[in-house]
Amino acid sequence: MLLIRLAVRNAFRHRLRSFLTILGVMVAILAFGLLRTVIDAWYAGVEASSANRLVTRSSVSLMFSLPMAYKDKIRAVPGVTQVCQGNWFGGIYIDEKNFFANFAYEPQTLLDLYPEYVIDDPAQRSDFLRDRKGCLVGVKLAKRFGWKVGDNITLRGTIFPGDWVMTVRAIYRGARSGTDESQLFFHWAYLDETMRVNYPSRAGQVGFYMVGINDPNKAAEISRAVDAQFANSLAETLTETEKAFQMSFVSMSEAIILAIRLVSFVVVLIILAVSANTMAMSARERTGEYAVLKTLGFSARTVALLIASEALVISLTGAGLGLLLILPCAEAFGTLMTDFFPVFAVSRETIIYGVVAGVAVGILSGIYPAMYAARVRIAVALRKVG
Repeated sequence: MLLIRLAVRNAFRHRLRSFLTILGVMVAILAFGLLRTVIDAWYAGVEASSANRLVTRSSVSLMFSLPMAYKDKIRAVPGVTQVCQGNWFGGIYIDEKNFFANFAYEPQTLLDLYPEYVIDDPAQRSDFLRDRKGCLVGVKLAKRFGWKVGDNITLRGTIFPGDWVMTVRAIYRGARSGTDESQLFFHWAYLDETMRVNYPSRAGQVGFYMVGINDPNKAAEISRAVDAQFANSLAETLTETEKAFQMSFVSMSEAIILAIRLVSFVVVLIILAVSANTMAMSARERTGEYAVLKTLGFSARTVALLIASEALVISLTGAGLGLLLILPCAEAFGTLMTDFFPVFAVSRETIIYGVVAGVAVGILSGIYPAMYAARVRIAVALRKVG
């Protein structure tokens, strides 16, 4: 107990230096946590994937569509429970800066395949399923633009030309924290019927199929069975798990993610060097004090432990303050970057990594000063003081 009190008092004896060191550790841990959260946000779609869902798309590219006639053939494959056709719509709301994900799906199957999209009001769910020009929006998206149920909105088509008027019929929330609540879904029939009138050659074309399966362990087998049906056709397919599908997008940014990951560790290494230098300076300045402690009967091991504890107190104080600031800072950052990161939440792993980083900085920065203090010879040290 005495050792702890001494460590705490000595840690804050030089207030300005201790304050600056704690500030540095706090900023470093905060930056580390935010960078880790950015990486997690990049993988949010992957983490939200279900093992019971497959994606069937053109084997050439997502740019190429598939015939609507494939739906029944995919549905007939053993192990397949549901099939939902979908298209990435890519519509713009008022201005390009208002980006958000918007898709055309067959609505009933969409809600069956994605139980994580929860519509609390049964009347809203019914209205959405009934109205072909109705749309379903996430609660974050509705809050962002101030939409309410019954509002009419217009998306300007980019892939599918024209102004697309639709009515907000339902608002969903995520059943779990990682669910993207900033998407818009509308009826695939609305898209197809409009294309049939204005661009008949593009009617009956599907961007991809979401496939529900009854056994995740048979995902590879079912995927091969689906693709085998369309082998050597004009539109061959590639079927993969939803997780692999999402990973294909993340892998396009792998270099950026790796750079962010490296920077997060470099930040910790920099503050480790700064903290170690501060503790080393403090140890050299207090050589005479160590000699006095040893003269009073403190063992070399106790003196070393005292110095290491001081480093740990400073580091953990800074790390604790940094971790306390992560949640509000992440919320503010996520609000500013909602166009790019629909899901931006600090994970439990990030908090644990922050604590580990704080402890590691404290221990590693205290090793040299502790060894120095333990090796101080009483006569030599007191001679320097004199």
